[in-house]
Amino acid sequence: MRLEPVSTAHVSFRNANQESAMSLINSEIKPFSAQAYQNGKFVSVSDADLKGKWSVVFFYPADFTFVCPTELEDLADTYGEFQKLGVEIYSVSTDTHFSHKAWADTSPAIGKIKYVMVGDPSGVITNNFGVMREGQGLADRGTFLVDPQGVIQFMEITAEGIGRNAAELLRKVKAAQYVASHPGEVCPAKWEEGEKTLAPSLDLVGKI
Repeated sequence: MRLEPVSTAHVSFRNANQESAMSLINSEIKPFSAQAYQNGKFVSVSDADLKGKWSVVFFYPADFTFVCPTELEDLADTYGEFQKLGVEIYSVSTDTHFSHKAWADTSPAIGKIKYVMVGDPSGVITNNFGVMREGQGLADRGTFLVDPQGVIQFMEITAEGIGRNAAELLRKVKAAQYVASHPGEVCPAKWEEGEKTLAPSLDLVGKI
């Protein structure tokens, strides 16, 4: 019996894409310019807008879907807490900004959103962050934290059916901001604001 060879083209691409995304940690975001929807208005957004403050770039596959509105509503409910930390949120999909407005006008969950909803029909931003699904023109569920210098400090990519948690994202933002403002300290697992941190040193090796 002759066995048919198994194609690894798709697998190879996904691995390459993941490696590309992983290499984005501690790298500066690439230039982009796009149209977005926010608070009933169309606005222009570029990479320059992400600099000078902390930013969360929140990719999702498409408007008018299922898991996506629950994630975006969760972010909307927590947006005030991010704002207190000086963090702006940019949700991004490959839909147009017109689609974002239509969705906000018809969905109670999306209508609550006050943060920036970026349209990326060209796929430039999605490709910049390494989360474009080859052959589909849709973004993976990718979350990126960008520091005020425009450098990516955190990223997470989940599978299609796995929704994200805004409260956990908020915790990680607080940890990243703490580490940035306290050189020589690191935040251990499940660290919450106000808890003890670690100061890596030779004396600490083997004692945890």
